[in-house]
Amino acid sequence: MKKVLLIITVLFSVAYTSCKEQSKTIETQVEGVTSSIKVVSPREVYDALQEDTALQLIDVRTPQEYGVTRLKTSQNICVTTPGFKEAAAKLDKSLPVYVYCKKGGRSARASEILADMGFTQIYDLQGGITNWESQELEMVKG
Repeated sequence: MKKVLLIITVLFSVAYTSCKEQSKTIETQVEGVTSSIKVVSPREVYDALQEDTALQLIDVRTPQEYGVTRLKTSQNICVTTPGFKEAAAKLDKSLPVYVYCKKGGRSARASEILADMGFTQIYDLQGGITNWESQELEMVKG
């Protein structure tokens, strides 16, 4: 009986920790510049938006998606267009950049591109705007 209880406890612990939102950080170095890409929860992004007026919030979805829903202070730079790098180059590399998309795939790709461009503080919204909305955080519609 003790063995069964131990197995159940271990399985519960593994399931619990794997379901929790966990942030992860990836560090890269390009031409002597160390970039940090951190995947962060919607609450972390929300809190940062309340505290830091100097951060840059980038929605990397299409203009059509951006027109439906978006985060309040975001600007739209679509990662799937040829002009992404040129538009992103106008951002301040010394300031934090927060990126998001619908679910996290495109923002992960955008984060890697920004790191290759020499941005040093990159934050990727875990689960994208879909996760943000599930947390019932403030959004702009239309």
